Amino acid sequence: MVTRLEALTALTAPGQPHEIIEIEAIGRRIRAFKNAPKNLGQLYSEARSDKPFLVYEDERLTFDETWRRACTLAHVLVNDYGVKKGDRIAIAMRNYPEWMIAFMAATSIGALTVAVNALWTADEMSYGLNLCEPKVVVVDQERLDRVVSLTTPPKDMAIIAVRATKALPAGARAWTDVMTAPEQSELPNVDVQPDDDAIMLFTSGSTGNPKGAVSTHRNVIHALLSWELDLIAAFTTGLIARPPADAPQPASLLVIPLFHVTGLHSVALSCFRLQRRLVSMYKWDAIKGADLIEREGITNFTATPAITGDLVIFSRGTGRTFPSLSSVGGGGASRAPEQVRAIDAVFEKAMPATGWGMTETNAIGVGIAASDYLRKPESSGRVSAVLDVRVVDESGKELPTGQRGELQIRGASIMRGYYKRPDANAAEFVNNEWFRTGDVAYIDDEGFVFIVDRIKDLVIRGGENIGCGSVEYALQEHPAVVEACVYGVPDERLGEEVATTIYANAPVTEAELRDFLSTRLGKFQIPRYFHFEREPLPRGATGKILKKDLRSEAAKRLAARV
Repeated sequence: MVTRLEALTALTAPGQPHEIIEIEAIGRRIRAFKNAPKNLGQLYSEARSDKPFLVYEDERLTFDETWRRACTLAHVLVNDYGVKKGDRIAIAMRNYPEWMIAFMAATSIGALTVAVNALWTADEMSYGLNLCEPKVVVVDQERLDRVVSLTTPPKDMAIIAVRATKALPAGARAWTDVMTAPEQSELPNVDVQPDDDAIMLFTSGSTGNPKGAVSTHRNVIHALLSWELDLIAAFTTGLIARPPADAPQPASLLVIPLFHVTGLHSVALSCFRLQRRLVSMYKWDAIKGADLIEREGITNFTATPAITGDLVIFSRGTGRTFPSLSSVGGGGASRAPEQVRAIDAVFEKAMPATGWGMTETNAIGVGIAASDYLRKPESSGRVSAVLDVRVVDESGKELPTGQRGELQIRGASIMRGYYKRPDANAAEFVNNEWFRTGDVAYIDDEGFVFIVDRIKDLVIRGGENIGCGSVEYALQEHPAVVEACVYGVPDERLGEEVATTIYANAPVTEAELRDFLSTRLGKFQIPRYFHFEREPLPRGATGKILKKDLRSEAAKRLAARV
């Protein structure tokens, strides 16, 4: 039996399609794929075919049709809007086909494409748009309503409205109008280099406003090729059965928003080289999702544990085992071992899979699947071939196998850095090389990584990273709230829920605080559980609130309710 290391060594040797070489990129020494596409535009171009690609309800586009629409829009952006390499183009909408077309067009002409969180409030959107100052924003109606309401919109920002249902504001153009331009089959002549910036994805920090993580074309492409290499290695070792040559076209069901790195990279962008059909849902619904899996012959289903758990429950309740599924992957949060075993038991052919990655790593990092995952359901997997991981103590000293410390990562897919945040870059990178993940982990003697805790003050709710500091700040704006401590508590479906312990100096109710927060935070950020103390919150010797103690007490209270 060939081992994983032996397979990777053979597959990345000189002369092989996935040959790995050492190069210098954005000031870092990295291992890189010698034959990687130069840029994302080349990735899209090489994927042109008559096979179906984008599917949304009754709408269908082939890879070639999608390419032509992206080329057409690219010419409009250059000729009508004057977009130049390095300009920003923002996308703020649900998972419509137009999202992918706009992304393909913008990245192909060297624009820094900003994926705006569609769940943001108007204030959050104002912050994000004013930070990146896009030349053009592509929005659907719900996001357009928020953009129009901004008191301080970015200067000279043009609007392209997708599937608008209301009269457009002055100067805005409808997508359908824009796309009446003469059809193009080639991109504008823009020299886009591998280390040019490609995308900005927002990530919630432990405090303050979201940070824009900027990645290059090389960063993104190397994440995609890393997954591809791991898949081929799994075929080689026999971990995963290779599909027969006459197998139907593979298909992925997109239920994670495209503004999330998992939805965009792991699901959508991975479709190009693998020629997978991408079937999008407006919003997750277990019944509709099940029907789509059967109707479209979905082979790959990647979602948060909450959503994959919904599918497991639905399957058990209905007896529908979805024989087309070959993989049920995860992302955004850790999956309970019970769910890993349930995926293997409930679905007819699907193997469980998951991985650990971050927005800053372009979703890649470590991965695990099939029998490895069943054998080690609490692990996130082994590291990609173009990345390195290590576990260090508080002084930065690397720790031996089995010892817990901070997980750090380096390599080809690690972002360039945070947009206009030299302070954050200095804090999060060690010598511009190792990225500090903020996760506490250990690595076992087989190289499997186990994430056990977080240093960074975040709640991961259903795949959404929620900065505790920003929620605490919003709570403390209420005149009755003196102290607020926000933390995550276990939730069977979402992994974690947001909870808070509050000390107030005047009477205030949970309902009042929810109403107060509704104008300051996104719905998903508002705590589900409130607990009120009559005394100031406990603090340690350093003066910091004892968050771990409060979280432990909250978990006990919730357990007592059951």
